[in-house]
Amino acid sequence: MLYRPLTNESDAVPAPATDPFLRRYLARIDYAGPIAPTLDVLQALQAAHLAAIPFEAFDALVDGAVDIDPDAVDAKLIDCGRGGYCFEQNGLFLRALRAIGFDAEGLLGRVRWMQPSGAPPAPRSHMVLRVRISGRPWLADVGFGSAVPPSPLAMDSEAPQPTPHESYRIVRRGDQWSVRLAAGGDWLPVYVIDEAVPPAIDYTVANWYTSTHPDSHFRHQLIVARTTAEARYALRDNRLTIRRANGATERRFLAADAIEVALGELFGLPARPHWRGAIERAAAAEVEI
Repeated sequence: MLYRPLTNESDAVPAPATDPFLRRYLARIDYAGPIAPTLDVLQALQAAHLAAIPFEAFDALVDGAVDIDPDAVDAKLIDCGRGGYCFEQNGLFLRALRAIGFDAEGLLGRVRWMQPSGAPPAPRSHMVLRVRISGRPWLADVGFGSAVPPSPLAMDSEAPQPTPHESYRIVRRGDQWSVRLAAGGDWLPVYVIDEAVPPAIDYTVANWYTSTHPDSHFRHQLIVARTTAEARYALRDNRLTIRRANGATERRFLAADAIEVALGELFGLPARPHWRGAIERAAAAEVEI
């Protein structure tokens, strides 16, 4: 599937002005385009969300807790201009899609990104969305940091699917889908999704693990990411990486003050005073090149 902009606005109608939540959400992602449960609109909303709301987990890093209650997520990501990680981001996106009329549901998966071959299974700690449009299932994800799919991916095809950045493949094996990203002539595993729709308690347990467990990397690393049509921006402790859509890559290491500048200028995330200790630790970290 090739990413493409909206081409047929006659199939959509303006955003329902009577829905306060949806109105606030669309304003937060700076989206004023057509609204209808179509693939064009899903593509446009996913791109706008990724560009506007950064991936970040400062609450887990600093406070050791992330609240995924819808009211808390709305206050943080919409009203306070913060970002979040998968349970916040995809939970918010799911509610917005349903408000528009999409047939959408959440799924859970196991992260495989940056893990060595043969590593033991990771916990089911990543939330994604399955969106059915005219009966066809699409994977939508706005909460996977620097490797997040920039546009929806067809879940019923194993063919390579180009996006504004890398190409992806989804391979079905039994009751699971393996999502893979093209890099260096190979298909790198990103995550494996289970087919069964989980009950709400599974998200609560997974979120508790990722935000509080000492083995969770969110408790030890400063991780921020943002994807636009032009570039992917990724900050891991003190290493800033910018991958342009044209293939050019820039990488540099930042001191604490420069990290705070980058948070505001590149990620739209002005640093909070109580983050300073975590930022100074990140600036002093030894990060592999």
